[in-house]
Amino acid sequence: MTIILDDSDKAILRELQEDASISNINLSKKIGLSPSACLARTKNLLETGIIKKFTTIVDEKKLGIEVTAIALINLSPLNRETIHSFLEDINKYPQVQECYTLTGSHDYMLKIVAKDMESYRNFIIDSLMQNPAINGVETSMVMSTEKRTVSVPIDEV
Repeated sequence: MTIILDDSDKAILRELQEDASISNINLSKKIGLSPSACLARTKNLLETGIIKKFTTIVDEKKLGIEVTAIALINLSPLNRETIHSFLEDINKYPQVQECYTLTGSHDYMLKIVAKDMESYRNFIIDSLMQNPAINGVETSMVMSTEKRTVSVPIDEV
């Protein structure tokens, strides 16, 4: 079900994606609505699930997390049981930041972060590969991040 957004809803989403910590008063001033109307619209965006949650983006490098890797995963056999087992496992690991189901020659793509290469290696061997459904892991190491965003292009909807 697609929800139709008006210009005020889109403006709220743009501003909140830029700074989710903005006060309702400042948000209402920026988009030209009364504070009560702005709050009601923001609550509606939350209730309808358009806004999933408010969060904080942490600079992992400043915390000493130096490794980001993209791991391509193949499962065998590829069936509901192995998929369920795999997804249950990866949701336990804070190192796995993102997981995508793929078409093509690999079943899943994971974005994994680790303190260093040794920590990454230990995670793959001691944790991830302990799932018997995982038939193969192909890793690409991220050399640098050129663009990273969690913002959705609101003007496209």
